[in-house]
This record gives sequence, C-alpha cells and structure tokens, in this order.
Amino acid sequence: MSSLLPETGRALRHRLATAQVSARAPSVVAAVVRDGGQVWREGWGSVDGVTPGGDMQYRIGSITKTFVTVLVLRLRDEGRLALADRLDQHLPGTAIGDATIGALLAHTAGLAAEPPGPWWERSPGALRPELTDTLPREPRVFPPGHRFHYSNPGFAVLGALVERLHGEAWTEVLTREILEPLGMTRTGPRPSAPHASGWAVHPWADVLLPEPIQDYGPMGPAGELWSTADDLARFAAFLLDGDERVLRAESRAELRFPSSAPEATAWNSSYGLGTQLLRRGERLLSGHTGSVPGFVATVWVSHDDGLGAVLLANTTSGLPVGTVTADLLDLVAEREPRIPAPWTPLTDLDPAVLELAGPWYWGPTAQIVRPVADGGLELGTLTGGGGRGARFRASGDGTWIGLTGYFAGERLTPHRDANGMLTHLDIGTFVFTRQPYDPAAPVPGGIDPAGWQPHPGTVESADPPQHPTSIEPTG
Repeated sequence: MSSLLPETGRALRHRLATAQVSARAPSVVAAVVRDGGQVWREGWGSVDGVTPGGDMQYRIGSITKTFVTVLVLRLRDEGRLALADRLDQHLPGTAIGDATIGALLAHTAGLAAEPPGPWWERSPGALRPELTDTLPREPRVFPPGHRFHYSNPGFAVLGALVERLHGEAWTEVLTREILEPLGMTRTGPRPSAPHASGWAVHPWADVLLPEPIQDYGPMGPAGELWSTADDLARFAAFLLDGDERVLRAESRAELRFPSSAPEATAWNSSYGLGTQLLRRGERLLSGHTGSVPGFVATVWVSHDDGLGAVLLANTTSGLPVGTVTADLLDLVAEREPRIPAPWTPLTDLDPAVLELAGPWYWGPTAQIVRPVADGGLELGTLTGGGGRGARFRASGDGTWIGLTGYFAGERLTPHRDANGMLTHLDIGTFVFTRQPYDPAAPVPGGIDPAGWQPHPGTVESADPPQHPTSIEPTG
C-alpha cells in the first residue's frame, strides 16, 4: 500500500476517530484510494474485541444499486436493451411495464419508495417471495418523469430484469461479470467470517441492541450485498480508472452525470444512473451511500482529484456516513493535491484533425478546439462569454460525438468548400466559424451586408464639452 504524508494520515485518523466516538458506533473502517490502489486504511472501535481491518465484512445496503446499474449498462452495451426501452419489452408481467429502464435507474419512474407490508429491511424475504410482492397495489406516487423519487422496488425490478435476460440469479451474474474481474473476493449476498454484527445504539444510553440479519429475497438488488473496505476500495478504483472487462469507458462516464433534477431544497446533490452525486464547493463527488438496520456505508470518488474514499460501520443510525467519507476525501485532496502526469506531445495525429485545432467562434463568442492525448477533441472557452465546453470522441467517419456538457450525444461535423478548405463546424446545428459571424460561412439568418459597424446612436462631437469652472448658488 502506498502511503500519505504522516500529517495527512493523522488528520484522517482524527476525523475517523471523532466520527466513531460522536456517533457511538461500535466500529468503523475506512480507506482512501489514489492511482488505482489504497493509500490509507484505518479501523476504529472493535468487532468482537478486534480492530476492524480491510478484510472485515459489513453490509453495504444501497451501494448494491450501483453494482446492479453496472450489470444493466453491460446489457445495454451488448445491444440487448436500450435505456429508452419500456420494461415490458424485456420483463413482462409487472404493473409498471410502461416504465423505461433509464427512468428506473434514475429513480424518475414515479414508483413508491418502499414495497408493501412490514419494514422490508428487518423482515425475512420469505414474506414477499415473488417480484410482484415488491410493488404496492398502486405502484406510482408521481407521474413518470415528473420528479426524482427514490425507489427501492424499482431496483428489485431491475435485478429481476438482469435475471430474465441472463437466465440465472443476479448475484451469479454479478460475481462473474464484476466481482471476479475486479478481484472483489469478499463481496457477496451472504456474510462470511470475519464479519461485523449489526447493532442499534440506544439514543440516550451507551447500550446496544442486535439488529436481525435478513435475506431480502426479491428486494435483494436494492440493498443485499456485504463487502469490505478493501473490496470497496477496488470498486472505487474501478469507478475512477475503469476496467474495459467490466464496462466501457463511455458507459462508466454516465455514472457521474445527473439523470434527474435535484430536489428544490438541495441543489448541491443529485442522482445519476444508479449513483448519487454530491457537490462540495468546486468538487463533484459520485458514488452511493448505503444504510440498512445495523449498518451504514459510503463510497465516493472525485474524478478531478483522482481520489476515492470508502467507509463502513456497524450502526443503524447516528453516523453521517456520507459527510464523513466526503471529509476524508477532502482532507487528502486539500493537503496532498493531485500531481499531474508529465505533459508529453502526441505521437500521432491526422493532419485533418490538426486542422480543427485553434480558435472558433459561435457568433461573437470565442472558443477553442484542441486535439487531446486520448484521440478526442476538447472544446473550451476563451472568455467568460457563455461558450459551451465539451469533449468529443471520433466516430470513425470524420465526425465526432459529444461526451460531456451541452453537446453530449450531439455530432460535430467539419464542413469544407469545393477546394477542400475547412470553412466551418456544425455542432448540433450550431455553426462555428473562423471569424466572428464569418460572411463566407452559412451562418443561420445570414450576415448583414454592411458588416460590423458602430452603434447607430453614436455621435462624434467636433468640440469637447465645456465644463464650468464654478457653480453659482441658486434660489
């Protein structure tokens, strides 16, 4: 394991220890990831008299949803479904067949937050053995697309979708397609020693009550999994750096962009495809928190900092696990900011791509196109004049597809004249020219023949205004 500076390690230990003490959590264990591996890990408190290490299992609750999301995106990448598909195209027989798969991932299908019956996280899965038992008689509380509304039954349905298309249990697909490639040998639906017991801490006394460990049945995809700090650190490294065996880079990028409008009172947080998003100042975190009776957990990553942090604890409530994990990440980012890799020139570049480089104008707004090392293009702004930045990947036919920002999914098409000279770019119908409103380019609405000119209300005076040397009193 690489290490951080001693002062950084002490600050992390202090934050973890104060969180465990103030929450009166029986035990906590946390880790920080950078450059593909752990750079710090520590446990505080005890499990059966032992300080928890990286191999101690805890239940991770709704972090399970992000794993299920990766399984669904893999099916999309294989061409077996589209996020815009109705559920009943692939999983008939539910009461929500008109919900789209993308809306279920983003919690915008309007479904109820919880299944019918008793508190499902403390009840045996045998109480609802069938998928239909996870949906209330009136499964929707909002019209589809009306707003974000977190839904556990929605992910029960997505887990059933994975099972239907693979013909086997979602946990078996998970093991083969995600856990084994990433080396996550201590993650799964059942605990194995060493593992923590789940506890509820009395709100007014330092005593504990054991929480039951239940098999969630068809609700498992909403929060079944157990994992360890070491395994979640591997998952954080995957979210940061990727692994083409598990998910295409473009699909992994979708996990960190909002897919629904944030709550009106919480503009610093949102939700992507199976991931929570949190803004901390200028830093955007993506990942997920997890909470089931007896356990809380979080995994956050910051792509701009190349950092991830995970935390697991065996307490039902009282520990603001998402905040504490974000604090750990912030401590490292601020004390030991990321050192960029050395700049190196491109080793190969198509002259037609190099010709795209340089300043372009969307109307009067100056922007710049730059070929980048990964073979893509980057559109940036030169001034604060409202330009729209984005990254693009080559499509193979001379055009480019937007990956980020306003132009995500839109096509950048270079246009040339009869002599082969580059005249303008069309990006999602917006015309970018080499000069502001270039009259030689097909600018929508045309260009006034008079061209650029002074404001018609401007009048030049031959004589400068005369100012009095004194002011006479009035009245």
